[in-house]
Amino acid sequence: MTIRVLSIASEAVPLIKTGGLADVVGALPAAVADHGVAMTTMLPGYPAVVAKLGKAKAVHTWPALLGEPARLLAGTIGGYPLLVLDAPTLFRRDGGPYGDGTGRDWADNGLRFAAFSRAAADVAGGAVRGLMFDIAHAHDWQAALVPAYLKYAPAGDAPPSVMTIHNMAFQGHFPAALFGRLGLPDAAWTIDGVEYHNGVGFLKAGLATAWAITTVSPTYAREIRHRDFGMGLDGLIRARHGQVHGIVNGIDTREWNPAADPALPSPFTARTLGRRAANKAALEVEFDLEPGDGPLFVVISRLTWQKGMDVLLEVIDHLVGVGARLAVLGSGDRALEAGLIAAGIRHPGRIGVRIGYDEGLSHRLQAGGDAILVPSRFEPCGLTQLYGLAYGCVPVVARTGGLADTVIDANLAALVNGSATGIQFNAVTYDALAEAIDRTIALYWDRDAWHQIQRAGMKSDFSWGRSGKAYADLYAQLVESR
Repeated sequence: MTIRVLSIASEAVPLIKTGGLADVVGALPAAVADHGVAMTTMLPGYPAVVAKLGKAKAVHTWPALLGEPARLLAGTIGGYPLLVLDAPTLFRRDGGPYGDGTGRDWADNGLRFAAFSRAAADVAGGAVRGLMFDIAHAHDWQAALVPAYLKYAPAGDAPPSVMTIHNMAFQGHFPAALFGRLGLPDAAWTIDGVEYHNGVGFLKAGLATAWAITTVSPTYAREIRHRDFGMGLDGLIRARHGQVHGIVNGIDTREWNPAADPALPSPFTARTLGRRAANKAALEVEFDLEPGDGPLFVVISRLTWQKGMDVLLEVIDHLVGVGARLAVLGSGDRALEAGLIAAGIRHPGRIGVRIGYDEGLSHRLQAGGDAILVPSRFEPCGLTQLYGLAYGCVPVVARTGGLADTVIDANLAALVNGSATGIQFNAVTYDALAEAIDRTIALYWDRDAWHQIQRAGMKSDFSWGRSGKAYADLYAQLVESR
């Protein structure tokens, strides 16, 4: 029996991406295909998405979707079925998916993604002739009203729903006045429904009404039951702990393959690690860094408090003082951007900074850097450290969430048995990060130990095989329990 799943998200590679959510959503159809699951992805009709669709076929129309005209377009993404909600007044605008060119959120984001969720619930419930689904799988707050619509205002036969938390910090909370536009019955305006702190809580509604909840790592699934990580929703997670499942993300090993990566000056494998030297030399030139045999740390990150970039900024002088160099690629908080640029000016040839994001450059950083710093205060899963493992760029990570689940610390026992794949540290503080950097440099100069760590990481299996099966098994359980 094939299980038909509608995967609903606000972004997916290769059509639209602002972060790791897009990588996961784009990879899921192929990840579950070998396990008896036929997945269709549904996205909003941003200009970039509609343009890439070309002359797509309209398979359904809404004269007034929460008051706005819309139609559903059908296409493909990576060879798998794709549905796009083309609602021009809501999604066809210049800027990003969530905000304008100045970084300000769109004022009508609540209405935009409520309409998207309403449309997805309609599709999941069988409103479109010829399209039937066994599961509706919503991702993050932008799609989190889907389970609520299926529970309180189903358009047809409502299938079981899955709600995946990619980052609990982003919840989608809007004024109570929005409720009157949602088309939900008064029964939905309760503590067990969409009401949250006298407003409409998108993520809260999804967590309260979905049949099952998943997070993107087992450790994060446990962490969000506690106040420090639950972001105000820890009580709800505790109440529903029996429905919460931690499934670690995978990576697309076709896109992230150091042996056949067109972005690299010198492709390599675990057996040909020596070829990484050419990538490192090219990276030194690209970031205007002094050449040398010493360790080159890299950072590929949003420059935010969550990612621990403020602590990294404090530790930079220490990093340079102990003989290391640093190349940074990222954007985010303007003060952190300015601080990193100032550090580059203060340490010419030792610190290189690129503000922004460049997919090809991110590959070259993983292939040429010796170690990648990921000092996140919390990290639901993280993909950067997985790419580092695959490319022999040793992860130096905070012991939290998916970082703790995917990186094996180079303690004495792990070094002796050959299982170490990186360096972990506990608190995200100056002292802890500085000590982790010192440990990393000491290991770097022990060339046998360092190459052993690199090879162990490159041999780790973080493809989507195991995780895809876990999702397929969950879908099967829900279908059976229906």
